[in-house]
Amino acid sequence: MMKGKTLVISGATKGIGKATIYKFAQNGVNIAFTYNSNEELAKEISNDLENKYGVKAKYYPLNILEPEQYKDLFKKIDEDFDRVDFFISNAMIYGRAVVGGYGKFMRFKPRGLNNIYTATVVAFVLGAQEAAKRMEKQGGGSIISMSSTGNITYIDNYGGHGTNKAAVEAMVRYAAVELGEKNIRVNAVSGGPIDTDALKAFVNYEEVKQATINLSPLNKMGQPEDLAGACYFLCTDDARWITAQTIVIDGGTSFNSKC
Repeated sequence: MMKGKTLVISGATKGIGKATIYKFAQNGVNIAFTYNSNEELAKEISNDLENKYGVKAKYYPLNILEPEQYKDLFKKIDEDFDRVDFFISNAMIYGRAVVGGYGKFMRFKPRGLNNIYTATVVAFVLGAQEAAKRMEKQGGGSIISMSSTGNITYIDNYGGHGTNKAAVEAMVRYAAVELGEKNIRVNAVSGGPIDTDALKAFVNYEEVKQATINLSPLNKMGQPEDLAGACYFLCTDDARWITAQTIVIDGGTSFNSKC
């Protein structure tokens, strides 16, 4: 059922993105993924996917802070693939790009906040628009934005990211209503703290990790594969009546207040 279809995903050389493309590829889905700077790593992953699973896998550069690049990116994808069935807006920014957006409320500055909004909300909109144009021609598809429970529970220093995750989830619902008539489903996958390089970039990583383990009734930290499985499910026919939703994958942490 999934074999021969094509996934387009942003930011897939590590973490959640990498786990997701391996999940789709092992089920016969062709992969078009983007990378930010490490072309050699992207090439290695592409070759590995093709050799292990017999799918077509291509990689493309994308600066998520310049989401207007999506228009030309999809034109390149059109040259390599004959269809686009799934789009996942996954790439995020951290480090220097979010200075002024990662920290306490009284330290927020426009540049950092604007960068997070561009990479989270604007990038989702422009990527999803291009994907939807292709999906409409072939009778439908599935679009997903990655999100975070940092928009429904307080995470220290996460206000800039958390509020923009809330914004992208609202945009997902609007897109779902307007694209539904084209048989395009739009959802968000919201993860609790997941053990990735992005989380390790937080100055209080160890504290966040232990707090997550303590809060989870399952007593463990979430892994990228946990979110990859949810993304895959939302793209299958088993999820054909699920749209305009946010699926929370957090090990029960956002409900449990035992700490």
